Amino acid sequence: MRQIVLDTETTGLDPAQGHRIIEIGAVELIGRKLTGNTFHVYINPQRVVEQGAIDVHGITNEFLQDKPVFSQIADEFLEFIKGGELVIHNAPFDVGFIDHEFRLLRNGFGQTRDYCAVLDTLMLAREMRPGQKNNLDALCRAYGIDNSNRTFHGALLDAELLADVYLAMTGGQTKLELAAQNKQQNKDGVPRDWSRVQNKPALRVIKATDDELAAHHERLKLISAPLWDQS
Repeated sequence: MRQIVLDTETTGLDPAQGHRIIEIGAVELIGRKLTGNTFHVYINPQRVVEQGAIDVHGITNEFLQDKPVFSQIADEFLEFIKGGELVIHNAPFDVGFIDHEFRLLRNGFGQTRDYCAVLDTLMLAREMRPGQKNNLDALCRAYGIDNSNRTFHGALLDAELLADVYLAMTGGQTKLELAAQNKQQNKDGVPRDWSRVQNKPALRVIKATDDELAAHHERLKLISAPLWDQS
């Protein structure tokens, strides 16, 4: 199964008020594994980015001046997502903006759901964690995902974090953390200093006493034809 974990950043909150997409970030999962295949682009929205939005994502009007407009990246974007399942946190927001951009092209692009299924991880989180905070930061904390680099919202970073959160929420493993510093090897080349086993004391072995062994054998005599006795 091919899934595309996706996030967008925008000029404001409502496409009905003329707001536009300024960044798209997406990462690919196949068979619940990150493939390393990504889509990331900044977009000139051809309008002013509201200051409230800049405070959230840090993307300024000056930065976007020389970036492509949506019509220039639309075919490549559609090719990347087509046929997959989009995994989005608060999907109605992002899908609403994508559909708005498709409508502005006026050349029969249709709607997002014409090309993809859509899974909303916010709805999934609310079902799994009722009554709790379920924004991306809260979910990262709940599932032990490192989001320390998330000073601002960013589409690609947030898509990568959401991929880790989604796989953790649904019981998958995102990656095997065996960094070089945790892979000290013995003389046979076998990794030995792994974080889950290092510094643990040796298991204590307690042997049965002679009296305990005698009582055990007496107890066995009371069992008729035990399965383990093939004599």
